[in-house]
Amino acid sequence: MTSANIEMAVYCFDVIYAQLNRQKEPTVPREISDVKLPLFVTWKKGVHHDLRGCIGTFSDLRLGEGLNEYAKTSAFHDSRFKPITKEEVPSLQCGVSLLINFENIHNYRDWTIGRHGVRMNFSDGRRTRSAVFLPEVASEQGWNHVETIDHLIRKSGFNDYITEELRQSLRIVRFQSSKIVLDYKDYVQYKQHHGQPIPH
Repeated sequence: MTSANIEMAVYCFDVIYAQLNRQKEPTVPREISDVKLPLFVTWKKGVHHDLRGCIGTFSDLRLGEGLNEYAKTSAFHDSRFKPITKEEVPSLQCGVSLLINFENIHNYRDWTIGRHGVRMNFSDGRRTRSAVFLPEVASEQGWNHVETIDHLIRKSGFNDYITEELRQSLRIVRFQSSKIVLDYKDYVQYKQHHGQPIPH
């Protein structure tokens, strides 16, 4: 199994630096394998690690290609936030999650908080709605199963009353992730240790 490694997060920092400085795309490090996996890239900011962007895909993409695309998409095109600026980069933390072990479940409580992420979709009669939380979200927020599912439903844009019948009707997939988190200062240390120039 391919695990998330530090080079993946370093590469994400390199990618957004190149974009912000209008430089050519960085080369994918050889430590990043050529396998295809779904993945998410998360940016957080400051001492409280406030969410700054989080976008990914459930499609199987070559890791280098997927990391490049979603490092930029989550940094600059998460509709919940303004694009990340060059001045913010030293306060950032990058998280890379490789998604594995997908399983359909038939009871919305049939997953373990802190271990599983959940992706759900349903039709509200007018349109199909979907949303996802990575494995760490419920435990970080202190939510139980019902609270997590209700927040997922709200995240999908559904604003009507949430009934138990609706919860039972959801189509839910649980999954796990291999995750690496890298603060900017550790990114700088990595670059220095490997004799690589630090972007400015």
